[in-house]
Amino acid sequence: MTMRSPRATAARTISRVLGGESLNHFFRDTLSQISEKRRPLCRELVYGTLREWPYLVALSAQYLDRPLHRKDQDVLALICIGIYELDHLRTPAHAVVSETVGGTRELNKQWAKGLVNGVLRAHQRRDPNNKEGISTSALHALPQWLFESLIHQYPEQFLQIATAARSKAPMALRVNRRQAGRDRYTTILAEAGIGAESEHACEDGLVLTTPVDVGALPYFAEGWVSVQDLAAQFAAGLLSPQSGERILDACAAPGGKACHISEQQPQLVELVAMDISESRLQLIHENSKRLRLPMTVLVGDASAPPETLEPESFDAILADVPCSATGVIRRNPDVKILRQANDIAFFADQQFAILQGLWPLLKPGGRLLYVTCSVLRAENDDVIARFTRDQQMNVAGVALPTGIATEHGWQTLPKPHSTDGLFFSLVEKPSGLPNRAPAQRK
Repeated sequence: MTMRSPRATAARTISRVLGGESLNHFFRDTLSQISEKRRPLCRELVYGTLREWPYLVALSAQYLDRPLHRKDQDVLALICIGIYELDHLRTPAHAVVSETVGGTRELNKQWAKGLVNGVLRAHQRRDPNNKEGISTSALHALPQWLFESLIHQYPEQFLQIATAARSKAPMALRVNRRQAGRDRYTTILAEAGIGAESEHACEDGLVLTTPVDVGALPYFAEGWVSVQDLAAQFAAGLLSPQSGERILDACAAPGGKACHISEQQPQLVELVAMDISESRLQLIHENSKRLRLPMTVLVGDASAPPETLEPESFDAILADVPCSATGVIRRNPDVKILRQANDIAFFADQQFAILQGLWPLLKPGGRLLYVTCSVLRAENDDVIARFTRDQQMNVAGVALPTGIATEHGWQTLPKPHSTDGLFFSLVEKPSGLPNRAPAQRK
């Protein structure tokens, strides 16, 4: 069935997330099925509702006599979408109620018209300051397991992290220093009517006052600028690429960090961008071509690298590993539904296996930068601590202008209108030591 209503489309989308699907896998195709003028509203309803999901579910439960059946999760999603729009968008309330109720028809759930209408009208009458009966975790729009982890690990920074996780992500840019300086590009933006602020912590970074479509960015197609979060821009500087080096970005897609490394150091012998996903390699090709940056792109599993990558053949390795994405929830709000507490141990084992697989490729005296977009110690310091017990290495000191020092690295924290939450740890292989064979994996 062709979906025309942005609200019904958003409800169907969230229902698929509740069924275990990731937005990254299907939402772009979903948006292409509705008219272009309706896409911005649909996207706002999906992302906004998911950022608030634990709170909206708890709130909607107070209006329902009993929980909805599993097969009616799209109706629950539609109700939460309506509450989100009433509370956060400027749509007239009567239009929100009318259009949301109308969405039941497109979902083939016309029996729910009265239910949706009744819930939304009850919400309109509710005192917005009344939080009675809603758990503390839901009030912060966090699943219980993540609420407990964050408040335990970050008692002083918890409120900042939780607030950032339910806010819109800022649009940050990385100016390609091979094409233009940051100050010059800021002037070009201003001439195009686009406001931007320089970020002192990132020498190539800008934050737009108001997000725009990438097509509106001057000289985007010519490779002058890329979209990249400020925290992610720290990786290239920490790796510190030097002239004459051979560098591996082991989990490279979509290629943002690999391209930044090449922008910073045009005199590399070779930059190899590898990723396990063959389909996502196309994104690396597209980015490197647009930016006019040379690199070797290949498919490969970082935990078991292809034999074409010879032992001790890289001066530096970037391992931006798969993780829970708890540091970038505002960009991936389906994390609040898809991630569960027992997923973290799985990610940690996967991350450790990647470090084991990559270590033999590093030259003695070389360095490996371990990066996650997680704020959870189990994926960060604990993985590095486990790895240092498995291999002889030095953990180098890391310090950045924003964030906090950790036992084995540095953690940037999610901030509204600023950085995402990324972890960085720089480890060095001592000179003159032979590679130890990776431990046998069960």
